[in-house]
Amino acid sequence: MEPLKFKIIKSVRQYNQYCKMLEELVMVNKKSVHHRDAIELLEWLIARWDDENNTFSDEDPIGVLRYLMKDHHLKSVDLSKLLGISTSLVSDVLNYRRGLSKEIIRKLSDHFKVSQELFNRPYELKAPTKA
Repeated sequence: MEPLKFKIIKSVRQYNQYCKMLEELVMVNKKSVHHRDAIELLEWLIARWDDENNTFSDEDPIGVLRYLMKDHHLKSVDLSKLLGISTSLVSDVLNYRRGLSKEIIRKLSDHFKVSQELFNRPYELKAPTKA
């Protein structure tokens, strides 16, 4: 019997190693069945680790979004293009002046490969300032 290539993630080091492997596999142009199976398994293992070791639970959705943007080297302009919305709307969202719509939540979840629940939580908006 062949030894298991992937195992349940039990450390941050292993988590980071699997994330790097997943990133490399996703970048392969022509994916074989073996590649697709490995991607699916790594996504599941990483998601399981994230669910059990979620450090985002105390953070509001905008804080999480800011963290993910920084982690993925995205600027507001990049997010605007990704979501198909104006840069002013992105600015309003990031500065707590506008909430996240269902469509934006779906797009963010798909892009960052996280659960929609991460962005679909209540948070306080700032009252508009009078000029």
